[in-house]
Amino acid sequence: MTSMLLLVGVVAVAGGLVTLVWAVGSGAGEVTGVARSLALIERTVDAKEVGKADLPAYERLFLPVLTAMRGFAFRLSPEGTSDKMQRRLDLAGNPKGWTAERIMAGKGAGLLVGGVIGLMFGGISLKGLMFALAGAVLVFFVPDLLLYNQGLKRQEELQRGLADALDMLTVCVEAGQGFDAALLQVARSVDGPIAGEFARVLSEVQIGKSRGEAFSSLAARTTVAEAKNFVSALVQADRLGLPIANVLREQSQQMRLVRRQRAEEKAQKVPVKILFPMLLCIFPALFIVIIGPGAIRMVDTFSGLGG
Repeated sequence: MTSMLLLVGVVAVAGGLVTLVWAVGSGAGEVTGVARSLALIERTVDAKEVGKADLPAYERLFLPVLTAMRGFAFRLSPEGTSDKMQRRLDLAGNPKGWTAERIMAGKGAGLLVGGVIGLMFGGISLKGLMFALAGAVLVFFVPDLLLYNQGLKRQEELQRGLADALDMLTVCVEAGQGFDAALLQVARSVDGPIAGEFARVLSEVQIGKSRGEAFSSLAARTTVAEAKNFVSALVQADRLGLPIANVLREQSQQMRLVRRQRAEEKAQKVPVKILFPMLLCIFPALFIVIIGPGAIRMVDTFSGLGG
């Protein structure tokens, strides 16, 4: 009886030791206390861990399709497409809701939609396949064309507003304001893309960038030659310690000269641009009004002689 109790005690002690070792080993790699609470707060829940019925309809139905279309468009595009797309978005001013991923998803969806529309017009035949291929290619490049057109419009608006913004900046600096305060005043008072660019420069300076780096980023986001020259002059003045008011005054005079020359250039192009509308629209009407009555009389005269 004593040996039986001793055996039971040994088994119980061994079981307790095994349980203790397992508990310590299983919890050795886990954080506890405050660290565990912070880990639970910072942990993000993966969509795969959530039941599909708990997800919104957009994430359950459209998001997987858009993800697949985006991957398909990336596979059809050459390497470096994301960087080029981001560059075009910067030139277009990063419109709200426009991202490189969404544009690529739109291109992939457009490829499918264009193919289906072309197949509907051409039917199930070789002609239909050609129509589907042509429609898919055309719709695939529509987002690129829209983004390119938006970038051109924004750069033209920036070019038109740069001279006025520079004049106001020069006046503010010469009146005694600091350069950053003058930039803020221009960003609040001037309309157009240049105001947004100046506001972005100020934001980048406030988060720790140097003034030269912030203006260099502005030059990289535009294709306007006058803006690049203006930024180059400011960066050089900042590095050499030149008075910023003198640099702004010279740049403002140069900008007004360039604007006047651009206006004269456009005026010289007007006669060439209106030549073809005159030949196709105005001259035929003038010929009908001027030569028409004479032609009718000539026809009447010759018809009378023949009779």
